[in-house]
Amino acid sequence: MSEIVASENVVTLTDGAAGEVKSLLKLPENAGKHMRYYVEQGGCSGMQYGMVFDEQRDGDLISEHDGVRVLVDPVSADYLRGTVVDFSEDLVGGGFKITNPNAKQSCGCGKSFEA
Repeated sequence: MSEIVASENVVTLTDGAAGEVKSLLKLPENAGKHMRYYVEQGGCSGMQYGMVFDEQRDGDLISEHDGVRVLVDPVSADYLRGTVVDFSEDLVGGGFKITNPNAKQSCGCGKSFEA
């Protein structure tokens, strides 16, 4: 499998996000997998974010954050370049938060955007 190591971090994880991903990677169903961030058509603003624990694929852009390997496919990289993922444990509005400098407009839920 050819490995492309990103010369830049396409997606950056904050310490909080990396810590949460590390804890989720300890679950048996995620053993041997890495965190993949991607975009796809859909959502209320045209494109939506996705994240999944997945195997590395040919062509993936790869970076590491505090021991967490992050995978992004080349098409999604064009939309996600410069994105920061954070994690909050707040009771209201907690969870993963995505800040994407390429989004012209984002919906209120923060899960979709217009490029």
